[in-house]
Amino acid sequence: MSAPKSTVGSTEPASHSPPHPHVPLVTLKGSPGPSVALPLAFSAPVRPDLIRRAVVAAQSHRIQPHGTRPLAGLRHSVEWSGKGKGVARTPRLMDSMRGAQAPNTVGGRPAHPPRVETLWQKKINTKERHRAFAAALAATRDLKIVRARGHRVADDTHLPVVVEDPIEAVGSSKTASQFLERLGLLEDIDRARDGTHIRAGRGKRRGRLRREPSSLLVVTSAPGKALGFRNLAGVDVVPIGRLGTEDLAPGGDPGRLTIFSHAAITALTARLEGEPE
Repeated sequence: MSAPKSTVGSTEPASHSPPHPHVPLVTLKGSPGPSVALPLAFSAPVRPDLIRRAVVAAQSHRIQPHGTRPLAGLRHSVEWSGKGKGVARTPRLMDSMRGAQAPNTVGGRPAHPPRVETLWQKKINTKERHRAFAAALAATRDLKIVRARGHRVADDTHLPVVVEDPIEAVGSSKTASQFLERLGLLEDIDRARDGTHIRAGRGKRRGRLRREPSSLLVVTSAPGKALGFRNLAGVDVVPIGRLGTEDLAPGGDPGRLTIFSHAAITALTARLEGEPE
C-alpha cells in the first residue's frame, strides 16, 4: 500500500474574492479620466426576483390603511318576504319588489371591502433586502438590462457613469443639460419628456394627473447637491444615505440609468462595509 501524499508545502492556489469592477472617472467636459474601482456589490448576481420582492415591500409600507364606512350600503328599510314565494331571498325595499342592501343589488353593501385592520405591510428578511440592493447595483452595470428598461444609451458608454465631484455643484438645469449632452445622455431625458401623458382613470382626480417615465438617477454624497438635475424630465436626485432598491429599480424593474459622483462611490463603499452579512 502506498503511503499517503504529504500536504506540506502544497502549491494549490488559494481562493480569492472577485476583483473590483472598474469604470473611467468622467470629467465635467465629458472626457474619460483615470479608472475608479467600484464596490464588490456591483459584481453581485442580478436577481430580478429579489429586486421585485424588495420593491414591493418598500411600496407596501407607504400604503395608507383604509376601509369602508361601517354602514355603507346598509341604510335601507328592507324586509325579507320569506321562503316559498318563488323569488330569491334578497332583502327588498318595504312595500316593493326592488332588491336592496345585499351585495348583488344596486346600492347594496360591498361584498368584501378593504378593512383598516388589515396587515398591509409586507415583510422581507434583512439578508434578502441587502442582496436585492446589491443586485440592483449590479444591474446598473449591464448595458443590455439598462436598454431593456427603455433607456437610450450609446454603445460606448461605461455604466454606471461615475463623474468628478464638481458635478454636485451643478445648480441650473441649463448646465445639467449641457453636461448630459456632452455625455450623450440627453436623448434619454427627451424620451421621458415625450412620454409624459395624462393618466387614465380616477387617479387624475386625486393629485396624480400626469405619468412621467423614469429617466436618469443622480446619486450624490449628501442632500442638497446637484440641484440642477431635479427639473429635468424623469430625473431623480438621491443622496447616498437614502439610496434604496426602489430608486435603482423603479417598479421592480432593474437596470436604471445611473450617474454617481466620485464622493458618492466612496460613501457607498463605506456604507456597504458597515452592513452585516
